[in-house]
Amino acid sequence: MKYYVAMFWAASALLAGWTAGAAGTNLLSNPGFESDTSPGGTTNLLGWAAYGGNAFSATSAVLAHSGTNYFKVYQASNGVVNYTGVYQDYISAPGVVYAADGWAYTLSTDALAGQNQAWIEVTFRDQRANILALYKTALITTNAIAGGTFPANTWINLAVTNQYDINTFGLTNSTPTLTAPPNTVFVRYQITFQGDAAKSRGSVYFDDLNFVRVSATPYGNMNIVWSDEFDGPSINTNIWTYDLGNGGSNPGWGNNELEYYTSNNAANAYASNGLLHIVARQQATNGFNYTSARIKSQGLFNWTYGRFEWRAKLPQGVGCWPALWMLGSNIVTTNWPGCGEIDVVENNGGNPTFVQGSLHSGSDETAVYNLFKGDSVTNFHTYTFDWTPNAMLFYVDGHLYENQTGWGSSTGNPYPYPFNQPFFLVMNLAIGGNYVGNPSVSQINSGTVFPCEMQVDYVRIYAPTAPLILSISESGTNVLLSWPSSIVCHLEAQTNSFGLGGSWNPVATIGNQYSVSPQNGSVVYRLVSP
Repeated sequence: MKYYVAMFWAASALLAGWTAGAAGTNLLSNPGFESDTSPGGTTNLLGWAAYGGNAFSATSAVLAHSGTNYFKVYQASNGVVNYTGVYQDYISAPGVVYAADGWAYTLSTDALAGQNQAWIEVTFRDQRANILALYKTALITTNAIAGGTFPANTWINLAVTNQYDINTFGLTNSTPTLTAPPNTVFVRYQITFQGDAAKSRGSVYFDDLNFVRVSATPYGNMNIVWSDEFDGPSINTNIWTYDLGNGGSNPGWGNNELEYYTSNNAANAYASNGLLHIVARQQATNGFNYTSARIKSQGLFNWTYGRFEWRAKLPQGVGCWPALWMLGSNIVTTNWPGCGEIDVVENNGGNPTFVQGSLHSGSDETAVYNLFKGDSVTNFHTYTFDWTPNAMLFYVDGHLYENQTGWGSSTGNPYPYPFNQPFFLVMNLAIGGNYVGNPSVSQINSGTVFPCEMQVDYVRIYAPTAPLILSISESGTNVLLSWPSSIVCHLEAQTNSFGLGGSWNPVATIGNQYSVSPQNGSVVYRLVSP
C-alpha cells in the first residue's frame, strides 16, 4: 500500500513523503543455502539459477559462516576463460534503491591460483535482460589473498559498492547504495567465479548473502493505474462478465474440461471480506458433475502493456485447474490461438508445489516455478506479469522465473503479433481436462475435497506515472487538494494534528480535487493507493 500525506494549519501547507511497505528485508530466497538439505553437496540450489560447471551447495557446520550449508564454486578446466556461479532475479523499476553484501571464504589448502578471481555483483536490467548498470564487490584474487585484504581461512564480508562502466567495464565510482537507472525492469544478484585459461586451481565459498531494498517503494515510478480490490459487497458487473456452460460448440472448452460454468451467484462466484471467491462444487447440472465459474472482462475492459499483478491462493485437489490469464480481445474475429493467450499463472491441483506461466499464439512458450519445500499454492502468493512490446516476464512473489522475448503467430502476422494489441482478463477454476492429465470422475471425487475454491485478493495494473503527490493551493479561506488523475487512489482524513493517533476516514470525492475548510486550525489528509 502506498501513501502520500499532507498536513496543514489554516492555509499553510507542509508536504510529507509517502511510504510503502517495509524496506530492509532480504529479497533473496535461500540466502544461506540452508534449504539445500542433501548431505555433503548438491547442485540442486533451491531458489538459485546456476551457470557454468562447478556450482555446489556444500554441508559443513565447521566451514559454514552460519548454519550448516554454504555455496562452493570453482572454475571449469576447459582451457579458456570461463564463468561459473549462481544468480537470482527480482522485480524492480527505475529509482528503486538497494544495498547488497555477502560473506566469502577461501581455504588455504584450496586458495585461488593463477588469474582466477571471484566476486558478488548486482546488475540492473531492462525487459530483454540488457545490462543498464553494474556494481561489484572488491575482487577476490590471488593478490588479495597474498596481500591480506582477503586472508585465507577467514570469512570476509564483501559489500557491493563498486560501480563499473557497462561499456568499458572500468571502475567509475564507489557507493553504499545501488539505484536502479531508467528503463530498469528487474535486478540480478549474482555470484561470479572467473576461471583462467591455464586451468589454475582454487575455490571460493559464499554464505549468508544479503540483498535489501533501501527505498520504501518496490516499484519506483510505477503506480497503480487500474485495479479491482474486491472490497465491495458483490462482483463489479461494470468490469466482469461470465463464460457459461461447458464450451457450447467447443465442448470442454477445447480441453476436455468436466465443469459447467454458472453466472454470478453465491454458489460459484462472489465477493466477500475483500476477496473474490471462485468456487467449484460437486454438483450435477445440465449433464455435468461439477459447477464452477469463469469470470472475464471481455467487452467491458481490456488493456495493452503494463505490469499486471494478482495476489491469490489456489486450491489443491485432483482435477483442480485454477488459472489467472488473458485473451486477445480480437478473439471474436481471430480464432484461438491466433488471437493470443497469456497464462500469467496456472496450476495442476494434484501437485500444489509449482505454478506455470505460458504464452500461446501458434507457438508455445512456457516455464515452471517450483515453490520452496513446505510452501504451496494454497497459500497466498503474488503473481506478476510484465508485458512490454518485445518481452514478457513472469514472477512469483517478486522472483523472476521466465522471460520470453520471441514467439510466432499462427496467423502469419509479423512479430510481435499478437501480443501488441488489447487483451481482456480471465479468472477461472476448471475441473478436469488435458492440463491436469484428464483424471476420471471417480479419481477427482476421491482425490478432492469439495467445495474447493480459488481466492483472489486483488488484480492491479501498474504503469509509469507522475508521482503520487497531494498538491495544495489556497482558495480564499479554503484549501484545494489535488492529485494525479491517472493513479488509482483515494483521499482519507484525520483530525488529529500531524496524523498521530486516531483513525483515518475515507473522504467522498469527485474527480481528483477536494476543497476543504480547516476546522480548529488543522486538518490532516493522505492519499492511499489503492
